[in-house]
Amino acid sequence: MSEPSIGIVGGGRVTRILLAGWTRANRRPSRIVVSDIDAKPLALLQTEFSSLAVTQNNSEAARQEIVLFALHPPVFPTVLGEIKESLSPDAVFVSLAPKWTMARIGEMLGGFNRLARVIPNAPSIVNKGYNPVSFSEQLPAANRAHVLSLFSPLGACPEVAEDTLEAYAIVAAMGPTYLWYQLFQLIDLGCQFGLTRDAAIEAVAAMVDGTARTMIEAGLAPEAVMDLIPVKPLASLEPTVKEAYTGVLGALHAKLKG
Repeated sequence: MSEPSIGIVGGGRVTRILLAGWTRANRRPSRIVVSDIDAKPLALLQTEFSSLAVTQNNSEAARQEIVLFALHPPVFPTVLGEIKESLSPDAVFVSLAPKWTMARIGEMLGGFNRLARVIPNAPSIVNKGYNPVSFSEQLPAANRAHVLSLFSPLGACPEVAEDTLEAYAIVAAMGPTYLWYQLFQLIDLGCQFGLTRDAAIEAVAAMVDGTARTMIEAGLAPEAVMDLIPVKPLASLEPTVKEAYTGVLGALHAKLKG
């Protein structure tokens, strides 16, 4: 299977995560062109990733064999309209955002139907991502394999139904943001209570890993898992947190699906 050229439209956070994950795994594609109309993020990427080809012309990235579209949903109509004539008929277009379905993307690309959608998440930067993918019916198996080989070094890449991608965006892609500030606060408290920072980081990281494994592998109902520790210092806050999750994230999911 020959290695296709990769174009990435957008030079922001997602692109940096992908490049860092590929580099860490020693699997960075040899032919990548990153485009962004803003020169600043391109300069930052070139500083971090040697020999990276960049351009402020999005159409140049769109001429590659696999095109990753790493822009926010609000700009889709404008930028897709600008690049649609640059796509090769044999290219594969991969959206990295929620909200816009393949049917709508195809319409904005003038009927182009060789499509995929991936919802990437930040742990891909250390090859521990969870990046669900959906393919259009018209995309051949060989092209699907190319897309999977591109994302597999970054972590899990399960093929899922397209209508579930917004749910994955809420619970997996955005999930770390619900937890990281709490985990860093625990590390800071560990230091205040007398641990070295390295010891606090090790303890919290081990706790997170063990917590997830207990939830999945103990064979207990959720109530039984949560009853394994008798002292719950933050129990009075749980209803408020649950209500925030349900209200805020429920509304966001509805917006993405709307």
